[in-house]
Amino acid sequence: MQREASGGGVGRAGDGAASDEAVMGSAAAGVVHRLVQRHETLATVESLTGGSLAASIVDIAGVSGIYRGGLVVYATELKGTLAGVPTDLLSERGPVDPDVAAALAEGGRQRCGADWGVATTGVAGPEPQDDKPVGLVYVAVAGPNGAEVRQLELDGGRDHVRAVAVIEALRLLAERIHDADVQDPDLGTDAQDSGPGARAPEPATGHP
Repeated sequence: MQREASGGGVGRAGDGAASDEAVMGSAAAGVVHRLVQRHETLATVESLTGGSLAASIVDIAGVSGIYRGGLVVYATELKGTLAGVPTDLLSERGPVDPDVAAALAEGGRQRCGADWGVATTGVAGPEPQDDKPVGLVYVAVAGPNGAEVRQLELDGGRDHVRAVAVIEALRLLAERIHDADVQDPDLGTDAQDSGPGARAPEPATGHP
């Protein structure tokens, strides 16, 4: 089931780029840790963030155990040909749309063979796009129990909009993983972490 939430009250994630990066790092570390515990995998599909979401994830030590890969589909047609978004949906709605965001997340999940897919699409600026205002962003997560989309209406410059889009995508993923934990509390417990077959975090080598 797809659910939509408004993030109209989301503002700056911190004072400047350094604060944004710190929040991104913390959010990425949290989801990587939980996915390692749950023995589940992740894929990313990005439009306006242009690889920043993937970069924040692969900065975390031990990520090669859970990160399958990602797509950067900046051009509208690539959202269809690479990420599997229906062409009629793209033609009717354009790339900045909640249903497109959900399709991106699910397409990345399926095409990368991952348990979870997370996606970003929106308008970072400096100009509006297809009558959509600067700062309108959709982040989406697709998982074993369906997809959820969150709408954001962000202030600030282009770099800040892109950074907050990454942060909010990771926060939405963390919430969906938490929901999954509540539904299946035996999955990814500390006891399982120490059992046979558990993945141990790897040293930070800068590459998988």
